[in-house]
Amino acid sequence: MTEPYHLHLVSDSTGETINSVARACLVQFEGVEVTEHAWNLVRTKRQVQKVITGIERNPGVVLFTLVDMKLRGPLENACRELQVPCVAIMDPVISALSGYLGLKSRAKPGLQHALDAEYFARIDAINFVLAHDDGQITKDLDEADVIIVGVSRTSKTPTCIYLANRGVKAANVPLVPGTPLPPEVFAATKPLIVGLTKDPVPLVHIRRNRLRSLNQEEETDYIDLEKVRQEVTAARRVFTEHDWPVIDVTRRSIEEVAAAILQLHDRRSGRIS
Repeated sequence: MTEPYHLHLVSDSTGETINSVARACLVQFEGVEVTEHAWNLVRTKRQVQKVITGIERNPGVVLFTLVDMKLRGPLENACRELQVPCVAIMDPVISALSGYLGLKSRAKPGLQHALDAEYFARIDAINFVLAHDDGQITKDLDEADVIIVGVSRTSKTPTCIYLANRGVKAANVPLVPGTPLPPEVFAATKPLIVGLTKDPVPLVHIRRNRLRSLNQEEETDYIDLEKVRQEVTAARRVFTEHDWPVIDVTRRSIEEVAAAILQLHDRRSGRIS
């Protein structure tokens, strides 16, 4: 058995940024076993020394987001002595922005988590999503930024939650066979309305697993492949009739679906051409 590689993630804030970068990079290396060491809210020299001691015990690649030069200097020096890679993941972006904008970085940790208007917009969006999940409330759908429509198990709810974390007020409405969509959906003029679809075969598989997890009866049209094909076809017909953009979620992650919706929303609002 091979010994796992050590990866040290050093942040002067919550660690959210550096963890996201680490996740995105690690998936590119198949079969590599990594032991992660998270060092968050590192804001004093004493805390930096604890990090260095940890790296000495388990040498490995160090990724950091420390912006205070008095803290990052000792860390970089220690990594040089230990001969381990030490990468400041935000430096290239900050340097590029600084050069382009002609401004100097404030070098203040945790600014991305400040309680500003953007933060409260995200909280408002999350509350909106929770109240408008699965067609619970439809009377104020025109207040949404995005309305997602789709048959059952097409990732409507998790996509809305992801959008809410980007400050987008999203509602989702299910397409149920034999049940018309609420009239408020068709009356809404402000929101972008997007249809989600999925290949019937994996859709049936997901639905069957869902029924089993709930210990529910499996002899139902809900997982009958031919019925599901008809359901998906009928949904596409609705999307086409109303000229709603359609996203096939079959081979897309929640993040990819949300990114596609954000792009459609920005294009509709004129932020991108």
